[in-house]
Amino acid sequence: MEHPPESSGDASPAPSAWAPVADRRPVLEAWDLVREFGPIRAVDGIGLRLGEGELLTVFGPNGAGKTTLLRILAGGLRPSRGEVRLRGLRLRAGDPAWHRRIGVLSHQSFLYGHLTAEENLWFFGRLFGLTDLKERIPARLEQVGLLERARSRVRTLSRGMRQRLALARTLLHDPDFVLLDEPYTGLDAHAAAVLRGVLASLKDGRRTVILVTHNITEGLEMADQVAIQVRGRFVFSGQRCQVDAATFDRFYREQVEAAG
Repeated sequence: MEHPPESSGDASPAPSAWAPVADRRPVLEAWDLVREFGPIRAVDGIGLRLGEGELLTVFGPNGAGKTTLLRILAGGLRPSRGEVRLRGLRLRAGDPAWHRRIGVLSHQSFLYGHLTAEENLWFFGRLFGLTDLKERIPARLEQVGLLERARSRVRTLSRGMRQRLALARTLLHDPDFVLLDEPYTGLDAHAAAVLRGVLASLKDGRRTVILVTHNITEGLEMADQVAIQVRGRFVFSGQRCQVDAATFDRFYREQVEAAG
């Protein structure tokens, strides 16, 4: 498919429509995911399939159900229907073993303002049972450009610094499956550049990443697969190499406008 389709009323693609890049075995698979909140269907029949080392970017307007989808994939929310498998093992919401294998950057930083940056990472590192925190914490802080602020209390950090610290927390336990929900929100140019560098480092052929963003340019930059979610459904999905950026941007805006 060279261009996004002209219309988008079809059902979300089955996992077979999400063939991973050659030589990358499937890591994350989802079938017919549905999540209802009373009469509202926030996620409506989504299927996906990602190979090892792939990065999927999901675009969509506010209220499209993107965060709900990530919460399901993170194991924090049970779907009303459908299932998720990581390396062939079925997800059960709240499973501690699942949480040890994923890293989640959400709208909430889950940081403690009265603690320093390094104290926050010590706290979460102990929750994961990590034993090499003396080496691991400085490495993560350096990765996000905050090593010099290690002993600064979180409440004194700027919005961008807190976001970068939350990213360090997300990656602290070296997860092989990473979910990033609008990570560029509120970042200045320097912090956004740091984030792009960290995302590039995640493209190591081992980690599987799902990135949710409104930013077309940044979202397409490192993606292997792309999708547009509107009103709970994927109205488009495909390989990044088959998508023309200008056409994709125009199609995305048309879908958002049509959704009202």
